[in-house]
Amino acid sequence: MTQGALTGLRLIEMGQLIAGPFCGQLMGDHGAEVIKIEPPKVGDAMRTWGQGLPLWFSVVGRNKKSITLNLREKEGQEIVKRLVGKSDFLLENFRAGTLEKWGLDYDTLSAINKGLIMIRVSGYGQTGPYSKRAGYGAIGEAMGGMRYIAGEPDRPPSRAGLSIGDSLAATYACLGALMALEHRHKTGEGQVVDSAIYEAVLANMESTVAEYTVAGHIRERTGSILPKIAPSNVYPTQDGSVLVAGNQDSVWKRMSAMMGKPELATDERFATHVARGEHQAELDIMVADWTSKFSSQDVLTLCENNGVPAGNIYRAPEMLADPHFKAREALVEIDHPHHDNFVMQNVAPKLSKTPGHIDSVGPELGAHNEAIYGEMLGMNSAQMADLQDRGII
Repeated sequence: MTQGALTGLRLIEMGQLIAGPFCGQLMGDHGAEVIKIEPPKVGDAMRTWGQGLPLWFSVVGRNKKSITLNLREKEGQEIVKRLVGKSDFLLENFRAGTLEKWGLDYDTLSAINKGLIMIRVSGYGQTGPYSKRAGYGAIGEAMGGMRYIAGEPDRPPSRAGLSIGDSLAATYACLGALMALEHRHKTGEGQVVDSAIYEAVLANMESTVAEYTVAGHIRERTGSILPKIAPSNVYPTQDGSVLVAGNQDSVWKRMSAMMGKPELATDERFATHVARGEHQAELDIMVADWTSKFSSQDVLTLCENNGVPAGNIYRAPEMLADPHFKAREALVEIDHPHHDNFVMQNVAPKLSKTPGHIDSVGPELGAHNEAIYGEMLGMNSAQMADLQDRGII
């Protein structure tokens, strides 16, 4: 593995799908050795997920090692304990209580390795009346408040088209793990990181709760705008549409001059942030009338020349063609054993001294059994063959 900020640290990844494994991906991107445990023969369900072709695991499994292990069997659980003794982190996203049922609770594992940091991602967290419920990202997005305000006002709640709840919970789990690592540096002791999907979504809900408790206001679905934030919307052009955001006072002054209407900057209806918010619909009509006279590129060029934030709405083809993406290597082509031209998003964020790297796509199921069980745990070939014959590995 390429050197990264987390080089020298080892993470055992249990669980599947996105909420846990995306945390493992983030840590593996920055050099941690991530050993992914998968059920024998079937592996992580992500191996069969994706649109067009099942390519998702190649991304979320990147930079990881794969071993197979039956966690429901006592022998499998004992092997986990041996791995824990040689690791820094244990990451799991099973339903709360599952590890306890298997005898892999934190008290048991921390007795083996007092510095162990256990990262637990679940729908509702490890405590509380809902903790034992099954929880997917979509449910967390709904209960955390995101789904209610997503979509058009005249339609049922929508979704972003991505697993935002899972990814947020995994990102907070990674953040918590690094906080716990800093605590371990000071004290030598590990701890449990408890990341709930609904709470990760809730953490991003801005002032929505306070707006209700203080003012009795409930945010509603508003489509492509944020209420009272204007102008900031998708506007039509002669050949498509562009997103323009000129809502800050100083930016609006430049934008109104760019539109050939400098007087709007001092018009009492539009002169301030609050006033523009009150006249949002009227202002959007004016901006749309202006943008519709130009091509998308002309609008973007004018905005760039006048310091007004604007951009196209990208899909994969536009990302691949964009010179800024290329200059920053936001997308990278990685060797794949079965596919040519395999391009994925690069490591984020960028660190100046230890920038992280993608060394490999998600591995074949059990590709590292021999290395982990043989070299790390000292099993001989006969022992591994016996465990394989009995469905333990």
